[in-house]
Amino acid sequence: MRGRRALRSAGALGLLALTATACGGEASRLGMPEPIGPQAERMLKLWQGSWIAAFAVGAVVWGLIIWAVLFHRKRSDDLPPQVRYNMPIEILYTAVPFVIIAVLFFFTVRDENFVEKTTDNPAVTIDVTGFQWSWQFDYKEKIGGQEKTVASEIGQPVAPNADGGPKPVMTIPSGKTVRIRLHSNDVIHSFWVPALLYKKDVMPGYTNEFEFTANKLGTYEGRCAELCGVDHSKMLFQLRVVTPEQYAAYIAESKAKAVGGAK
Repeated sequence: MRGRRALRSAGALGLLALTATACGGEASRLGMPEPIGPQAERMLKLWQGSWIAAFAVGAVVWGLIIWAVLFHRKRSDDLPPQVRYNMPIEILYTAVPFVIIAVLFFFTVRDENFVEKTTDNPAVTIDVTGFQWSWQFDYKEKIGGQEKTVASEIGQPVAPNADGGPKPVMTIPSGKTVRIRLHSNDVIHSFWVPALLYKKDVMPGYTNEFEFTANKLGTYEGRCAELCGVDHSKMLFQLRVVTPEQYAAYIAESKAKAVGGAK
């Protein structure tokens, strides 16, 4: 009876811990930032599901250990019955890990395909160029059948051991599909906005692409996540999510400035 009460208590504590993790605000994200779009939310759910699976496996393993300690502890000097093998148990502990791996693999592939999916006609296309030591954002539109840059934001290169200047800002409209095309002029960088729960390498001679949608207005910090040289830590930028009307005004203002500069 004492052993059964201990098992029930352990199970109740485990259930309480899982419930607190699932219902808490920041605790439910398990160290992840608050997502700002459907791709980020999908990544967060995969992260949470992996932790739930880990907690479930851990609860079963600890439960079996406690059960063995309580109910199969030594009571005399007599040896327990000796057997060569137990086929059902051997099949069980061989098959169960494969089932767990298959389930985790299925959800990982499903969510990866969702996050990496690209569309034929994204609302916004931005060429992002990483260089030592900043970023350049070129906003593209099709004009007269050709793709042209209609706005550009260029971060100032940072001299070695010097303080960085203002961060370059990438502006996007909320609720719209944004395609990011990544380029590098020198070494491998990595484009990372923690609020997107996603990062992607920026490689010389190769264009990486991904798409996302941001539904929450605000300004979010971004940085290079690849150790790219002495001033890697100064490769900072900001992602500014505005309303579609504000974005249209930003692009119109950029085009007006370009025309005025051309004159």
